[in-house]
Amino acid sequence: MMNLDRIETIVEHHRQRPGATLPILHDIQHEYGYIPAEAIQLIATGLNLSRAEIHGVISFYADFRTTPPGKHIIQVCRGEACQAKGGQHLEAHAQQTLATEFHQTNADRSVSLEPVYCLGNCGCSPSVRIGNSVYGRVSPQRFDELVGSLDSTQPAGNHNSP
Repeated sequence: MMNLDRIETIVEHHRQRPGATLPILHDIQHEYGYIPAEAIQLIATGLNLSRAEIHGVISFYADFRTTPPGKHIIQVCRGEACQAKGGQHLEAHAQQTLATEFHQTNADRSVSLEPVYCLGNCGCSPSVRIGNSVYGRVSPQRFDELVGSLDSTQPAGNHNSP
């Protein structure tokens, strides 16, 4: 359930800061996993901005979501080092395996698939991050193992890394 009072508290906490929009959006997304539509007007009013300006910031930054994510978030690195080591093949495999595209969530809402442009794991390319865990030298077979090991009851990153 959406707690509008909590969103107002976040806006009030940051509204006097220069460049308050980003800290507000980050805090709201941290709290809810995405930026709820109801938050847009509250942010705009609190910062004396238009809703269009808030939408512009959200749409500019790829990390902000406007829909709830799946239970697990899988990021596939699209950086140059990963591309050089077969990243495009891994991307295609991930999309086919999960039956979803980048920036989308699969039908049963278990997994959101996101591109990322560097995981800082270039020496072990291609890499993926599932929750808070980064995995290197991920082949399509390894990807399938990682996805198969996801616990359906807890978000990725809260289990022991294989």
